Amino acid sequence: MRPMDAQHPPIPAQHHHRSPPSRTRRQLLGCCGAVAAGLFTSLGAVPAQADAQDASFASHDIARQALRGLDPSQLWDAHAHLLGTGDSGSGCRVHEHMAQWWHPLEVLRQQVILGAAGVPRSAPSVDRAYVRRLSELADGFPPGAKWLLFAFDQALDSQGRERPEWTTFHVPNAYAAAVAQARPDRFEWVASIHPYRDDALAQLDAALAGGARALKWLPSAMNIDLRDPRLAPFYARLAAADLPLIVHCGEEKAVPGAGRDELGNPLLVRTPLAHGVRVIVAHCASLGAALDLDQRRPERRPAFELFARLMDEHDGRTRLLGDVSALFQANRSPAVWRAVLANTRWHARLLHGSDYPLPGVGPLYRLGQLVDAGLLAPEAVAPLQALRRANPLLFDLALKRELSLGGLRLPAAVFHTRRHFEAKPTQRAQKVPDGDTA
Repeated sequence: MRPMDAQHPPIPAQHHHRSPPSRTRRQLLGCCGAVAAGLFTSLGAVPAQADAQDASFASHDIARQALRGLDPSQLWDAHAHLLGTGDSGSGCRVHEHMAQWWHPLEVLRQQVILGAAGVPRSAPSVDRAYVRRLSELADGFPPGAKWLLFAFDQALDSQGRERPEWTTFHVPNAYAAAVAQARPDRFEWVASIHPYRDDALAQLDAALAGGARALKWLPSAMNIDLRDPRLAPFYARLAAADLPLIVHCGEEKAVPGAGRDELGNPLLVRTPLAHGVRVIVAHCASLGAALDLDQRRPERRPAFELFARLMDEHDGRTRLLGDVSALFQANRSPAVWRAVLANTRWHARLLHGSDYPLPGVGPLYRLGQLVDAGLLAPEAVAPLQALRRANPLLFDLALKRELSLGGLRLPAAVFHTRRHFEAKPTQRAQKVPDGDTA
């Protein structure tokens, strides 16, 4: 891992890895547009609002109402993605298929995501444009609010060899740390370290020293089996430092990666929980299905059902949390929406997250469905839509604050997430003896 010096620029100028020029990007999008139009019509980006004043909470009544009763200094968005192509020397990388016209759906996947992040196709640098837009949206919030920016490690095989063909995108730890250090008023960072690496423990110690607030894994894309005995020393180090492990469980649509869907089974989270690790299940495993491994003859059950089972087990009640990012998108079940709002015993263990940049992706959020489910007042739809055009991050927060089921709402504790990421200094400094390696 490279040194994390706060004085270094967030996007170094050396080691350029150039993305295709803007003309090539336009040609690629044109080639794939006709092929994929029928599949991706609904995935257009929400138009970016150029007026910074309109993007501020002070310009929208519904945003001011959403922030009422919240302490901005405790409002940390627990799930925000940092992306780039490496065109500034950041070390970021996307899969080569995303720039090849003969893989039109992958090309369009990248264009949709970057469009949602407000990155124009003419941008001289995707890396810089992405961070600039995210900073502008963050500055629409009151001072004190922050975003946890995710690094994302490469996929490795079981022998610990990097597999670039399995890696949809890569965001180095050093880059995530540098972006956060450049704007400490708005950003914190989350490390991503594949535990099959020979130097995984050393990288974890470096991330702790560099101020990482959590560790992120996407097992199905990265090829990580949470039950692998080799992970025991890694879990011990996480538990000793009280560093939360953010794990994506359930179906993964945006990052296919290694394609090991069976590794996203929520029940596999029992292993790190048993090692004393605090685990945050991304999106509350609210999408897709997985085998119910507790049955003699396992059958596929909704992943959310398995997550709910874990939340009520002993280790789950003490160390398991779930983030509510993407939870109220149109591809989730109304039964999931109702369960999360109604299950008040979970609320202290739920964390607000936006899954940025997805709040800016077309009608992923169909407010009419939430109205039909009896969770959103019809009169809230128009102001929420206006807010989304101005600031998708404010929209995501305001939507969650507006939802109600028989008077039950997500309480302020869901949005006051900072407490979950501030380990005591003694825990940060503590280590387990070096013996086995992950």
